[in-house]
Amino acid sequence: MMLAMLRVGLTGNIASGKSSAARVFAELGATVIDADGIAHELMSPGHETYEKVIEAFGERILNPDRTIDRRLLGGIIFAEEEKRLLLNSLVHPPVIAEVDRRVAEAARANPRGVIIVDAALMVETGYHRAYDRLIVVTCSPSLQMARLINRDGLTIEQARARIASQMPVEEKLKVAHYAIDTSGTFRETREQIEAIYRDLLMLERQGQTSTPG
Repeated sequence: MMLAMLRVGLTGNIASGKSSAARVFAELGATVIDADGIAHELMSPGHETYEKVIEAFGERILNPDRTIDRRLLGGIIFAEEEKRLLLNSLVHPPVIAEVDRRVAEAARANPRGVIIVDAALMVETGYHRAYDRLIVVTCSPSLQMARLINRDGLTIEQARARIASQMPVEEKLKVAHYAIDTSGTFRETREQIEAIYRDLLMLERQGQTSTPG
């Protein structure tokens, strides 16, 4: 048995409520690392990843201040799978390296407790296998569509294309230890998260680790 920080992956498809769930876990005391936030950092000016993305997609994706226009880039990669795979190949390796570095740093600073890595493509990349537990956040398809349209100002067709580009959530649930359904009220969602966190704390105290299938 490994008496150490319990490492947990948190994932879910676009507009499922994953980021909101991560915030609640942080409020409850978990150490949360946002892989998507790290990707944003690495795609900002001054980083090697930023330069590689500009080289691959051209300066047409830049705003006047030379930051990447994420909305424009999103339109490109969700319209062409080849472009999406190219972007992933440029961004994912350095993001994973930085996540691993921060996980190791957090574990050294506090070798006990629960660390949660919030990452959208954790199952697609196989990265979930590096964690002791996996949580998948879901919601009803109609709510997912409504959230995505309202949040990102997309048309129905654009929203459908983005949802269709991702691995079906049913496949992610097959390798999950826990699921959080955010279709109900915030109180209902929070109760699910609190119950999971209690279980994670118990597992950490017992020194139990396992990997999803």
